[in-house]
Amino acid sequence: MSGESLRDSLGSSAAPNIPAATVGQYRVRHLTSVHAVSDTRILHKECKGLAQAGYDIALIACHDRDETVAGVRILALDRPRNRFDRATRVGWNLFRRARRERARIYHLHDPELLWVGFLLKLGGARVVYDVHEEYPKQIMNKFWIPSWAKWFLANGAKLAERISGRVLDAMVVATPTIAANFPAGKTIVVQNFPEATVAHTNGHTVPFEEREFAFAYTGGLTEAQGLREMMEAYALLPPGLTGTVAGRFDQDALEAEIRAGEGWKRVSFHGQVDRDGVMATIRSARCGVVVDRGISNYLEAYSTKMFEYMACGVPVVASNFPLWVRLMTEADCGVLVDPSDPPAIAEAIRSLADDPAEARRLGENGRQAILHRFNWERELAKLEDLYGRLA
Repeated sequence: MSGESLRDSLGSSAAPNIPAATVGQYRVRHLTSVHAVSDTRILHKECKGLAQAGYDIALIACHDRDETVAGVRILALDRPRNRFDRATRVGWNLFRRARRERARIYHLHDPELLWVGFLLKLGGARVVYDVHEEYPKQIMNKFWIPSWAKWFLANGAKLAERISGRVLDAMVVATPTIAANFPAGKTIVVQNFPEATVAHTNGHTVPFEEREFAFAYTGGLTEAQGLREMMEAYALLPPGLTGTVAGRFDQDALEAEIRAGEGWKRVSFHGQVDRDGVMATIRSARCGVVVDRGISNYLEAYSTKMFEYMACGVPVVASNFPLWVRLMTEADCGVLVDPSDPPAIAEAIRSLADDPAEARRLGENGRQAILHRFNWERELAKLEDLYGRLA
């Protein structure tokens, strides 16, 4: 691999100069034992985008059967019985299936598969590690991990990633903050921006003043993502202002608590929906809410849903983290609030619902930012360039 820093390609929006016939010869296999086949970053952005560019792409993942999904071949593994089974039996089966594929490049998505990557590397393959989160920090915020175990697991994750930075061929990371943890010469930042086509599909077919809902929220329904604060805010809204929510609860007890509260009475709930359902949910509202709590792995990372709201031309009500303040101030696309202050969240939602002209202006600013700066097409070009360097 060249000593030239792969970060030199970060600003490029052009596809690499690789002959089409050569691209088709690149056999690339993406590997995950943790993520669902439908994962947006893995399937709909990376694998689908690369397949459309002509690469021989397949995804090895836990699934019911071998089939083609969204134009991507799925090579199915048995589903795990528990986390230990996933890390052992399923991981071993994944390694065996991957080895049989004899790919030129293996692109793995889970830290628990690093040992698989090391073995494939020993066999002569090129191996890429795709780092979606700051896993050591994420471990410290997992409610189900005993407190006494968090320090050991987090430091074990740090050590494993430090070794991967030395041994594997390249790191693809989701944020600039994560990139700082890996060797600069092997690391590229590929962020989870929406496709420009989403922003081209202008969501203004229904005027803001005629939209059914004052607010929308899409994504995980968790304490860390500000669920309690959102529900308190919704309960403070004036009569007649309701919202729409699409997502999945992560705890049964939390779900029961939220459903019993006053804020839930203001919500039209759709559960977990597909990508088209997410976009439809957003476009039915006058603003999108993302008020993650100020914990370590949120403070220094962008929220995917923030960019989805922007792509749909919907103004954003967002946590006032310094990173988010810089982005939203520059794009002029929403209202920043203290995520621990439900009255402030409620006031931001109310102000946008009451001023459709301002909501439209902010939403259009966000949409233009996606079209010209924060779009997946620019990020995919970086990944294609990396594959060209490795292969």
